[in-house]
Amino acid sequence: MANAVVKKSKSVKKRIRSNERKAAYNKSAISALRTALKKARMAVANNDENKAQLVKDAQIALDKAAGKGLIHKNQAAHKKSELQLALNKA
Repeated sequence: MANAVVKKSKSVKKRIRSNERKAAYNKSAISALRTALKKARMAVANNDENKAQLVKDAQIALDKAAGKGLIHKNQAAHKKSELQLALNKA
């Protein structure tokens, strides 16, 4: 029975394709979010003149990711708070 060929229905095949598209989008969006966070952290650490703008952009990216369900809203709030504290210290 383990070697039996399983026939997939039309809807199952469509669901697989749909899930692959969504996974690719989510991977790309999370990668972009991580890049924005990294740029903001580096700007604060290096005391760049555009650090405030990069932190603001990262906070916006966090809000969008939380709104789309990529990350939990509390995680977004936590990361925004960390960025703002780091910016205020610098």
